[in-house]
Parts: sequence; structure tokens; C-alpha cells
Amino acid sequence: MDPTPLTIRYFAGARAAAGRSEEVTAAGRSLDELTVELAQRHGDRLASVLRVASFLVDGITCHDRQAPLPGGATIDVLPPFAGG
Repeated sequence: MDPTPLTIRYFAGARAAAGRSEEVTAAGRSLDELTVELAQRHGDRLASVLRVASFLVDGITCHDRQAPLPGGATIDVLPPFAGG
């Protein structure tokens, strides 16, 4: 397991649901595993947002939610945006 932590950044409704704009957590798991942990940590409101959110890993859309996240990565949680 890579000891370098992950930085999770929350935007818009994800920030409101998590009650923070950013947090740090241990690396060494997949995006699917990370979202389960974040939902358990922050509750049902964030879990609902995570189900419909898009995720960027170091600025690139994550297509393989089972791939291990690299240590030191920044994960952006982007809920659907309203407006036009």
C-alpha cells in the first residue's frame, strides 16, 4: 500500500453533503471502495450525492472504478450541475 495519502475535494452539493470542501485519506484502494468509506463516514446525504457524481483523478475522468487509486492523487467529487 502506498503511504502517500489521497486528497478528496468536494464541489457544490458534494461539499454541502460532506460538510467540508476537502479531506485527506489513506491510499491503496479503488474508487468504489473509497466511495463506500466516504458514505459511511459522512452519512446518507453524501451517499446519495456519490451515487450520481462524476470523479476526476488528478484532473482526468475516472472510467475504471475498480483500479487502485495512486498515492498522492487528488480525487475531485463533482455532483451533477444544474443550469445552462
